[in-house]
Amino acid sequence: MAEMAVEHTTQLALEEKAKLKKSFRRLDMILFTVCAMVGMDLIGSIAANGLQSVTWLVVLAVCFLVPYALIMSELGTSFPEEGGPYEWVKLAFGRVHAGIFAVFYWITNPFWVGGALAFTAVAAIDSQWFGVGSGSFLDYLLKLVFIWISIIVAIASLEYGKWVPNAGAIARAFLVALFIITVGIYAIKNGVQDGLVASDLSPSRAGFLAVVPLAIFAFVGFELQANASEEMVNPQKDIPVSVWRSGVFATIAYILPVLGVLFVLPLDKIDGLDAFINASDVAYQDVWGSAFGGFLLQVTVALLLLVLATSGASWMIGSDRTQAVAAFDGTFFPFFGRFHSGLGTPVRVNVLSGVVASIFCVVATLIATNGGESANATFGVVLTIAITTTLISYLWVFPAAYRLRKTQPDVPRVYRVGKSGNGLMLAAATLTTFFTAVGSIEAVFPGLIWKLLGEDYGAFFDSWGVTRARFEVLTLGSLVVVVALAIIGYAAGKKVRDQDVVVPLVHQE
Repeated sequence: MAEMAVEHTTQLALEEKAKLKKSFRRLDMILFTVCAMVGMDLIGSIAANGLQSVTWLVVLAVCFLVPYALIMSELGTSFPEEGGPYEWVKLAFGRVHAGIFAVFYWITNPFWVGGALAFTAVAAIDSQWFGVGSGSFLDYLLKLVFIWISIIVAIASLEYGKWVPNAGAIARAFLVALFIITVGIYAIKNGVQDGLVASDLSPSRAGFLAVVPLAIFAFVGFELQANASEEMVNPQKDIPVSVWRSGVFATIAYILPVLGVLFVLPLDKIDGLDAFINASDVAYQDVWGSAFGGFLLQVTVALLLLVLATSGASWMIGSDRTQAVAAFDGTFFPFFGRFHSGLGTPVRVNVLSGVVASIFCVVATLIATNGGESANATFGVVLTIAITTTLISYLWVFPAAYRLRKTQPDVPRVYRVGKSGNGLMLAAATLTTFFTAVGSIEAVFPGLIWKLLGEDYGAFFDSWGVTRARFEVLTLGSLVVVVALAIIGYAAGKKVRDQDVVVPLVHQE
């Protein structure tokens, strides 16, 4: 029998883990992961790159999503620790790396909820229900209410709070099915857009560099459930099932709606902010008539708002646990390393996420209002900031999978990538890291890879309506703040780290 694997943790971690409650079952995990992975805010941004975006989605589903699913199935079942990816990075590379990773992984979601999700939600209300007005009091109010709905769901006990993301997953299934069926009938009646030809499916370097950051951001989320590993009833049986089933749904829920938007709207009318709603409007009116079509559009807007809110809530539920685990492990401010004794949730981090999301939202709205950019231009920038921090965080996770094969060979692997040897795991980790690195570079420095390849990418900023200087100030400025926060947080956790204890790695047969 192999010697039991151990890890270094803290006394505070042992105290806080005692508050966790097991209430996360297989169906919950499948619905939760679907809710996390399928964000309808990305449909328009992906479709805006033309028909070849569908080709690249298929390619990345095979070359990124499949190896990603394999990796997460192994890590989630072999190391079912609370805080999942934080623990994997810590075991592979040490606490310093894990602390920096955790801040990047966590802060993505306040940026995303306060930026892309809030902007999309208010744009849907403005276009279909009543005028909001960019920069108005109502604009700020609606965005802040949207943010704090996500936070309240994250604060609730997982036993009850999980039902909101579960409802969001069901709403996604209905919304995607309604849209796909309607667009299918529309295409049979009217054909597709005149500009669409089969040759547009041919992939290009331009399409690859444009779609990769968006597609990787769209496809990540398998590991999010692992942040609540010690709240799962049976992680080693349920994680692989939830990963693969949610992965299949996510692939369908991106590829077909993107194709549907391209069938209905001319390419020059597709933008990232409200293309899905606009395409729904056109298709519903044509297929179902003005009265019933108008009713279905209102249902679509209501469901879209639920989808957006539950996207934010599911990521807050998972990533806030990551940051709380980092805090009680001594790599972030210890104040945030506390779980509520009654709810079993990291309320302090939840509130911090709400505050950060609110500040980011207000700043982004002020820039949009006073800087002269359109709402769509600002949406593009705030979405890219969220993409940037997300992709950078995964540059630790994927290499950690292979590293743990080397450093923790005796840990039982109920689900193993490859029956023997490390070759298949190395290939999976290499592929996922490659695509993530390309997406990270392109998100932080748009056009850099193009320049290295000898091509011009100046039209990128012209199409958004923002200057490169403003874009880089926002993105690089955000990264500087994130790194500074991680360093200061790590320094603040020294006293907790000094109370180090050695415990067995969590492993359930």
